Amino acid sequence: MFSALARTSTLAAAKRAPSSGIALRTLGARGLSDAAEGSSQQHKPLIEIFGMSARYANATYVAASKAGSLAVVEGELAGLSKAASESPAFAGFLDNPLISRDDKSSQIEGLLKEKNVSQITTNLCTTLAGNARLAELPKVAEVFGSLMKAKRGEIDATIISADVLTKRETEAVAAAIKETSKGASEVVISSKVDPSIIGGIQVLIGDQFLDLSIKSKIDEVSRTSI
Repeated sequence: MFSALARTSTLAAAKRAPSSGIALRTLGARGLSDAAEGSSQQHKPLIEIFGMSARYANATYVAASKAGSLAVVEGELAGLSKAASESPAFAGFLDNPLISRDDKSSQIEGLLKEKNVSQITTNLCTTLAGNARLAELPKVAEVFGSLMKAKRGEIDATIISADVLTKRETEAVAAAIKETSKGASEVVISSKVDPSIIGGIQVLIGDQFLDLSIKSKIDEVSRTSI
């Protein structure tokens, strides 16, 4: 499917002018967010993320929330992001600057329609294509995933230890993080092993870093003047 799409896109790009999508060009994230204007507080994301990709993700979140299809859109965006990482043909289509905006918009719309993708996700993709930002789709999907995790009260945490932690130890750390994190309903743990920390653990939650390793204690002692 994606290989055929890439071949069709290349031929269309060679035959047509660079771009005739003037109307689409003026949309920006605003074209997707018109439905968000005047929305009630209950439809807004629980966290604020900034940047161009976040503008599209925020507008899509509001639209999906109003339609009661947040989970559906989350799954569709995750699937498209996965396809971009696994299919060179699809990734090449997203990134190809030689395809006109009109062509890209119509082709991605046709592909998504064939896959029975929701109108909200299709609107996002065609708007991105119309503004020459379809290559940012995986980033938009990532931000949307973060907004959904916030809605579910999920916290991502990375535990670094000198040895592999037991299930009981991992659960104890997760419980401690949940207890000290306001509004957290679930802590999603990913583990890494780093023998250089000697013992203890290091915990990374977002941009917060807690170092409880033996190595940090040794370094602290070594910096202390005698």
